[in-house]
Amino acid sequence: MIVNDPNVLSEVTDAVDAYEAALMANDVAALDDAFWNSPHTVRLGVAENLWGFAEIAAFRVGRTGGSPPRTRLRTEITTFGSDFAVANVAFRRDDTGMIGRQSQTWIRTRDGWKVASAHVSLMQAGADQRLAST
Repeated sequence: MIVNDPNVLSEVTDAVDAYEAALMANDVAALDDAFWNSPHTVRLGVAENLWGFAEIAAFRVGRTGGSPPRTRLRTEITTFGSDFAVANVAFRRDDTGMIGRQSQTWIRTRDGWKVASAHVSLMQAGADQRLAST
C-alpha cells in the first residue's frame, strides 16, 4: 500500500479545501454532496450525533446560519492506497477564539471522494489531563 501518493493526496486535498469553502459559505448542496449518501455515514458534531446521510442532510437544512466562521490552523491529510484517506483539521472559531478539531474519513466512490465519517469537537478550557495535579 502506498501512503500519500502525490496524485491521491492532491485529489483529497482539493476535496477537503472544497468542503471547507462550502462550510464557510453555508452551501448546503455542496456540503451534502461531500458526504457519502449512505445509512452507514456518521457525523458526530459539537452538539449532535448524526447517524446516516438522511440525518446529516436534515441537520444541515435545519441549521440557521450555518457553521460559525472559523480559521483553519492546521490541516493534516494522509492517504492510504488510492481509495481511502483521513483528514484532520485544527481550527479557531472567529467569534469565540475557541480551538476546535475536525476529523474526516474520506473514501473514493464512483461519484468521487466522499466523507464516510466525521467528528467535530471543541477544546474545553482546563480539561488537559496532562496539567492535572498529582
